Amino acid sequence: MLTDVRIREVLGGLKEPFLHKTLAELNAIEEIKIKEEKNHVSVKVQIARTGTSEQLQLQAQIVNLLKEAGAATVGIRFSELPEEVLAANRHAEPEKEKNLLNSTDTTFIAIASGKGGVGKSTVSVNLAVALARLGKKVGLIDADIYGFSVPDMMGITKRPVVRGEKIIPVERFGVQVISMGFFVEDNAPIIWRGPMLGKMLNSFFNEVEWGEIDYLLLDLPPGTGDVALDVHTMLPACKEIIVTTPHPTAAFVAARAGAMALRTEHEVLGVIENMAYFESKLTGEKEYVFGRGGGDKLAEELNTEVLGRLPLNQPDWNDDDFAPSVYQEDHQIGKIYLEIAEKVANLLKK
Repeated sequence: MLTDVRIREVLGGLKEPFLHKTLAELNAIEEIKIKEEKNHVSVKVQIARTGTSEQLQLQAQIVNLLKEAGAATVGIRFSELPEEVLAANRHAEPEKEKNLLNSTDTTFIAIASGKGGVGKSTVSVNLAVALARLGKKVGLIDADIYGFSVPDMMGITKRPVVRGEKIIPVERFGVQVISMGFFVEDNAPIIWRGPMLGKMLNSFFNEVEWGEIDYLLLDLPPGTGDVALDVHTMLPACKEIIVTTPHPTAAFVAARAGAMALRTEHEVLGVIENMAYFESKLTGEKEYVFGRGGGDKLAEELNTEVLGRLPLNQPDWNDDDFAPSVYQEDHQIGKIYLEIAEKVANLLKK
C-alpha cells in the first residue's frame, strides 16, 4: 500500500521543468491524499509556471511513476511556487522566451458559438481576411481540432514547412494559417483526450513562427469543452466574438459560450448574427428564414452589441483561385465583413 512517505520518495527526484531542481529540493509536493479503498492517489504540486506544455509533460511523468508504484488511479493539481521560492531560485530560471503567449503586441480574438452549424468557421475565415484587407497583420488558428475545416474553406492546398525548430504557417489572402488539418492524413478522425488537445494547442502558440501579428484569431470548437477551456486558461487577455443565428434557441445556447467568457474575465467584443435573412435576387425582398431577434437578445444578455448581420448567400469563386468560403471584397457579404472588421479594429483601437 502506498504511503505519504513512499509517494514523496517516488516523486521527489523529478525535476521541476523551469528551475531544474528536484521537487524534493523545492519542497514542491504541496499535498498528498490517498483513498485506500479505491487505491487512488491525488497530489498537488507546485511549479514555476502553470498552463504550459512543460506542465503537461511533468503531469505524464507523475502519473506513470505513481501507477508503476501501485496506484490504480491518479489525480493531479498544479499551483505556482511561492514568490519567495522563485526569488531564491531566480538564477536557475531561464528568461521567458518571447512568444505569442507573452507578447504585448498581439491581440487574441476567439470566435465562439454555443452549437455547431451556425457558420462560426465561415465567420472566422472571412473576418480574418477582412482584417488583412484593412492592412492588419493577421494570423488564424483553426482550434476546432476535432472539426477542422479552415484549410478547405480557404482553398489551402500547401502544407506548413519546418524551419529549424519552428513551423512556418501557410499564408493565404494575407492571413497566416495553422490548423490540425495540416497534420492529419486523409481526413482521419482525431481520437484524443483533453490533455493531448491542450498540448497541441500550446504547440500552435509556441512552436509556430508567427512573426509580427496584430490580431490572432482562434476558431474555437462549438460549445464549452476542453479546447475552449484551455484557451480561457492560456489566454487571460483574450477577446471574444460570439456567433449565433437569429433563432431564439441558437441564441440561448450561444449564451453559454458567452457566459463562460465573462466568468473567465474575457471581454466579449460583440455578437455576429449569421444567416440573418435571405434576400431574393429577383425581388430584393428579405425572408427571415431562421426567425428574428436572436442576435439582439444574446447581445443584451451579454451586455454587448451586435457587430453585424450576415445574410444567407454563396461566395463567388473560380477554378484558378478556389476558396469556397471566402467572399470577394466587392461581394455584398464581403462588404459587410469589412464593416465588421472596421468595428472590431475601432473597438480595439488598433
